[in-house]
Amino acid sequence: MFRLLFGLGVVVVILTVYAVVDCALFDRNRIRGVPRWAWILMIILLPVIGAVLWLVIGRGRRSTAANTGGRVTRSMAPDDDPDFLRGLDRVKDQDQRIRDLEQELADFDKMDPPADDTSHPGTAGVDPKKIEPGEGDQPGRRDA
Repeated sequence: MFRLLFGLGVVVVILTVYAVVDCALFDRNRIRGVPRWAWILMIILLPVIGAVLWLVIGRGRRSTAANTGGRVTRSMAPDDDPDFLRGLDRVKDQDQRIRDLEQELADFDKMDPPADDTSHPGTAGVDPKKIEPGEGDQPGRRDA
């Protein structure tokens, strides 16, 4: 008989501790009925009954309204969603800009004449800059 009472006492203590910790850490927006402090007081003063009431009544279920900040949303088809339609326009505009830039690059490649002088690669059709003494490009020279 003593073992049974001891076992039930351990179960009651574990249930009470679980309910108090669960109530203390539970999301404040989902607690139903009374405030958090009242639930904790009820769980401690009425160990079995308070814990069962907390688990059955006090814990609110997660709803879609709670997940969206209290705002109820309805689902709509993609062709009715203005954000989705705006995104399609952005993608279409971006694709057009990419095509235009590729065409510009192709036009620039056609405009460059072939380089005759191979001594200066990358400077097709452009005369190299001539360095004159006194321009400040001499090594070791300090300008005042």
